[in-house]
Amino acid sequence: MSGPTILLAAGEPSGDLHGAAVAEALRRRWPEARLFGLGGPRMAAVGVELLADLGELAVMGFAEVVSRLPYFARLMRRLTAELRRRGVDLVLPIDYPGFNLRLAARARKAGVPVLYYIAPQVWAWHRSRIGKLARVTDRLAVILPFEEPIFREAGARVSFVGHPLLDAGPDDASGAELREALGIADEPILALFPGSRPQEVEKHLALFVEAAERVRSAHPDLCPVVARSPAVRAEAYAGVPYPTTAASRALLRHARAALVKSGTTTLEAALAGTPMVIAYRTSRATYALARRLVRVEHIGLVNLVAGRRLMPELVQDAATPAALAAALSPLLVEGSPERTAALAGLARVRAALGSPDPGGRTTAERVAALAAELIPEAR
Repeated sequence: MSGPTILLAAGEPSGDLHGAAVAEALRRRWPEARLFGLGGPRMAAVGVELLADLGELAVMGFAEVVSRLPYFARLMRRLTAELRRRGVDLVLPIDYPGFNLRLAARARKAGVPVLYYIAPQVWAWHRSRIGKLARVTDRLAVILPFEEPIFREAGARVSFVGHPLLDAGPDDASGAELREALGIADEPILALFPGSRPQEVEKHLALFVEAAERVRSAHPDLCPVVARSPAVRAEAYAGVPYPTTAASRALLRHARAALVKSGTTTLEAALAGTPMVIAYRTSRATYALARRLVRVEHIGLVNLVAGRRLMPELVQDAATPAALAAALSPLLVEGSPERTAALAGLARVRAALGSPDPGGRTTAERVAALAAELIPEAR
């Protein structure tokens, strides 16, 4: 029997990364599988036929999406037609809720099973959609431990599959290699992570650089280093007075502390054991809408997993260079109460993200196993 036809849909760099791992796991299970959909260069590299890529899909913010609505409507019509034309056996959306919740609903209406991987954080910004997510999916694969009971209570068939960041092997660069590549000596590093999308870098880079300058006035031996996103053009980093690197995991592992845009990087820093300050800025229109919709006490995933304000968070107008510098300074001091408490809390977060699979399968392999449970039902 030939392999199944599976539509994967990712619209952001992190979804492309995790979608590529799932695509590889699906290929190992079904070498003749036909994989197509939405994604980026990583998914394309493992053989997913892309109908649209991240350059067209990676739009952030409520207000910013409005101008792209006609494009997304056309794309949805095309995918709906492809469901029928290609005889799709499974739809596998990956995060990206604004588009993928609608795609899941279309798939269910067409009688195609849906396995949603990396559940949208509707528990944070639109709790009314928790029930909808349960209705439009056959299975839900979540990567944060506290999500499983939330979605199960809403009636979803949900599995905690562990966090895919735990499956990453050791980074290639030692501390000495990283410093040599950056052209710096043995001074302590402050990692700056302004974001992975052009809009995020535009909002955060200058702010983070100015905050780092203020920190250096109190810690003159400190060397700030900017994490460069491969999804952002090099011109966006022109004029930055510090070294830049795309080796983000190595940078986090060898940094004394980090200043990060809220998002997955907060969990990457937790896994690296790096204390951090979390910041976020967006357009005023988007922020005004978010304030009305968001229903959680923290914006940082590391704080949500911890269940308390483990790492400082500064949002919108509160995220000033002076405030960010003041929050960072005690985290840079070895043995300070703030740094000691942060390190202990990060260890607890790493334990909470641990894999639930006694067989040692990766997160992507567990997702592929869930897919195998659904695909026979489609044949």
